[in-house]
Amino acid sequence: MRIIFTGGGTAGHINPALAVAECVRKNMPDAEILYIGTKGGMEERLVNDAGFDFDSIKITGFSRKLNLTGIKKNLITIKNIFLSMKQSGKILDKFKPDICMGTGGFVCGPLLYEAYRKKIPFIIHEQNAFPGITNKLLAKKADKVMLASAAAKKYFDKSCDIVVTGNPIREEMGSFSKEDAKARLGLDNRPVVLSFGGSLGARKINEAVADLIKWSIQNNKYNHLHAYGRYGKWFRDLLKEKGVNPDGEGLKIQEYINDMPLRMSAADVLICRAGAITLSEIKALAKPAILIPSPNVSENHQYHNAMELVKAGAADIIEEKDLTGDILIKKTKNLIENKERLKEVSENLKKLATVDSDKKIYNIIKEYRNNSRN
Repeated sequence: MRIIFTGGGTAGHINPALAVAECVRKNMPDAEILYIGTKGGMEERLVNDAGFDFDSIKITGFSRKLNLTGIKKNLITIKNIFLSMKQSGKILDKFKPDICMGTGGFVCGPLLYEAYRKKIPFIIHEQNAFPGITNKLLAKKADKVMLASAAAKKYFDKSCDIVVTGNPIREEMGSFSKEDAKARLGLDNRPVVLSFGGSLGARKINEAVADLIKWSIQNNKYNHLHAYGRYGKWFRDLLKEKGVNPDGEGLKIQEYINDMPLRMSAADVLICRAGAITLSEIKALAKPAILIPSPNVSENHQYHNAMELVKAGAADIIEEKDLTGDILIKKTKNLIENKERLKEVSENLKKLATVDSDKKIYNIIKEYRNNSRN
């Protein structure tokens, strides 16, 4: 079987595609897999690291700004759309896939539209409770629309063939017990707070977390694991200004977390953004969280993601505009020190979790073996 995966721009689009591709490789070793992304994009590095073949098309996104810079960018994007459709057609003619799967991002548009024109089946997967523009545009032409959340159904046309699969997550998630994870990290028996604001970092989260860490150290409250991100290198100096040794006992402060499955397993409470894949991992591990949705994403989709959990009693939320150190301390203390509340939130998360999403999507893909419309 020959399968093309496409999705790019953010890890939230790329990792679900890679999780499904890995499931295909594991269960169908003879399958030929090709990933289509943008040259130099995050997907190129992640796909190569995962050991899959990669090819690229030239595509850029539209600017919503109506100034001269935005107009110029949009003219370039229009030019690239025609170029990328031509490139996509050549890739499809050469690889001859049985099926294509897209997970969102601008790169999906030209490739999957050309697949439709060439009568090659394609399916799409939407990770968020509020769908992205590309998936909404492609949905009517897709053979199947797979959703992480049933809450997204209302945004698609009733004619779409929709199935709720959940979000595929990394296989290693949940491979550690809390006790084993804490021992591997050298943490004591105090509760563990894990906080992060994405690979680039988030200034307001870093500033509020610094206040939380200072309060925790003064009151001997928690172990704290924190990633400050690429643009947060000043965070360690901020802690020092507050009288906190960033390398002190019970603190693990670093730019980026490379062993998230281990650290998430050790955590009692998370403080983080509300990206779709992060929330799927939180649900799979039933980890109570204080969510701080990014206000800088399209259609404010992280807020919609977070509210799905909040309404189910499965998470707390602080909007970034309301975030302060005092509020974060209060929220963290009220959650982590209320054992009944922690248990209730964990149980509610388990009800929302879908832990076999990759297999569900693999079974859908498998239906198209030798069944293309070519």
